[in-house]
Amino acid sequence: MIAITIPLLDAMASNIRYLRLGWYSIRYWRRSIRLSVSYLFRIKVDDTYLLVRSRRRPTYGPVGGVYKVSPGAKAILDEIHALDDSLIPMDEVSRHDLRIRIRGRRLITFVKWFESGHSRETSPWREFSEELIKPGMLSAAQFPYIFHDFVRRDIRPLAYSVQAQSMELRITDIHQLLPTPEQYDVLKELKQVGHPEIVWATQDQIRRLGAVPGKPQEITIGEPATWIL
Repeated sequence: MIAITIPLLDAMASNIRYLRLGWYSIRYWRRSIRLSVSYLFRIKVDDTYLLVRSRRRPTYGPVGGVYKVSPGAKAILDEIHALDDSLIPMDEVSRHDLRIRIRGRRLITFVKWFESGHSRETSPWREFSEELIKPGMLSAAQFPYIFHDFVRRDIRPLAYSVQAQSMELRITDIHQLLPTPEQYDVLKELKQVGHPEIVWATQDQIRRLGAVPGKPQEITIGEPATWIL
C-alpha cells in the first residue's frame, strides 16, 4: 500500500493545478470564462519594489503585462472556439493580447497549450522595454539586455469578475529581475532621483494597496502588485 500510495500522492501534488482546472471545467462546462494571461516583474532595490503607473487606470503596479500571441496561435484558438475579450478596447496596444473567452470545458486544453510555449510570447523583455526603456526611465545603453529568474506561475482561483460580468481565470508568471552591479546602481539612482510615473513601495505598503498607517493615502496600488511578493 505504501509503495502505491507514495507515487500516487506525488503525482497528485505535481498535477494539482490540473485537478483544480478539471473541477472548474466540470462545474462551468458550458459557461463562458474570461482568461487573462500575463507576466510581472519583481524589481527590488533595498527593501522597496518598483511600481509603474498604469496606462489604463489611476493605479500603480509591477512592470509587466499580458502575453501576446503570434499568428500561429490561430489554429489552437479556433480549435477551442476562443472569442476576443470585449472588456479592454481593441487597439494597437491590446491587439494580439492573450485575453480571451472560452467555455469551461476548454480550460485544460488551453492551459496545456499555453504551457507548451508554442505560438506565443515567451520572454518578458517587451514589457520591460515598453514601460521603462522607451519612456526614458532607463537607458537602452545601460539595459541592452536583462537577466531574470522565473519565480513561479500563479493560477489564481476562478472567481466572478464584476467588471467582466463573467467568471474569470487569471494566470500570471512572476519574474525576478537580476540586474548586473552596474544596472543595480542605475536603479538605485532612479530611486533617489524619482520619476512621476514610478513609485518605490515597501512590502507592507503593497499589501495595504498603497495605504500607510497614520498618513493620508497618496497612491493606489493595484491588487496584482501583491502577487510579486
